[in-house]
Amino acid sequence: MRHQRIAERVWAFVRPYVYIAPSLIVFVLFFLYPIGFLVFLSFTSWDLISPQKEFVGLANYLELFQSKEFREVVRNTVLYTGLTVGLSLVLAFFLALWLNRKSGFHRIVQGAVFSPHIVSLVSVSLLWLWMMDPQYGLLNAILTGLGFPPFPWLTDPETALYGLVLVGVWKIVGYNTLVFLAGLQSIPREIDEAAMLDRASPWRKLVKITVPMLSPTWFFLLVVNTINAFQVFEPVQIMTQGGPVNSTNMLVYFIYENGFEFFKIGYASAAGVVLLVMIGVCTMIHFWLLSRKVHYR
Repeated sequence: MRHQRIAERVWAFVRPYVYIAPSLIVFVLFFLYPIGFLVFLSFTSWDLISPQKEFVGLANYLELFQSKEFREVVRNTVLYTGLTVGLSLVLAFFLALWLNRKSGFHRIVQGAVFSPHIVSLVSVSLLWLWMMDPQYGLLNAILTGLGFPPFPWLTDPETALYGLVLVGVWKIVGYNTLVFLAGLQSIPREIDEAAMLDRASPWRKLVKITVPMLSPTWFFLLVVNTINAFQVFEPVQIMTQGGPVNSTNMLVYFIYENGFEFFKIGYASAAGVVLLVMIGVCTMIHFWLLSRKVHYR
């Protein structure tokens, strides 16, 4: 009888850990272990072929931070992230305000706006590569037809990054619009009716009711879009390969290039750790600055 009680107590203690063990194993194998191995590789010199990994300490990090190319890559990534996230959120918010109507026309436009999100980013990049072609592209054909000179969308170092920003915004704005629409339709009608009784102007209603009531949506989209923008790869790989003159090279493409084209695994791993830290710090700043201003009903 006593042994049975002890067994029951032991089982009651270990039972929660047994239930979550599969999730913990997956988390350790596919999240913690790769991060730990990445950090380990960042302190080594390895060509991906040799069985020996030479420990070099902080040499890879020192080489990174002394590299002018890497500083340009970080600047490009931060600029791309800021422009893509900022433009897509503002544009999606006003699109959602316009599309928040129950008519057949607005439903068709909602579907059209959302459709780029379900298309593969590889296909999107190939489509925009043709549209931005300096000789045969659709965009320059329209500009020429309207009497304007052709625009060097991807061939000029001063404008190529903004071409990728345009592609990034076009890809993500439909998803953001749909999430904003869901947020708008969840605002209680009583609040709108109270504002109408108080004769609040449309601008005052927008600033004092709509934007604060959508603060959880803004916060969610800001964090998710920022993380996704930091990890941009396909448009760079397909449309510019980081050029011209390193003007569109981003961190993930820089890691791929050094790791799998130049076989500098330790150097690429150090860049991967820098990217991980940048995303983590940026996410923490978002939570620290904005989480107190988010109102949950």
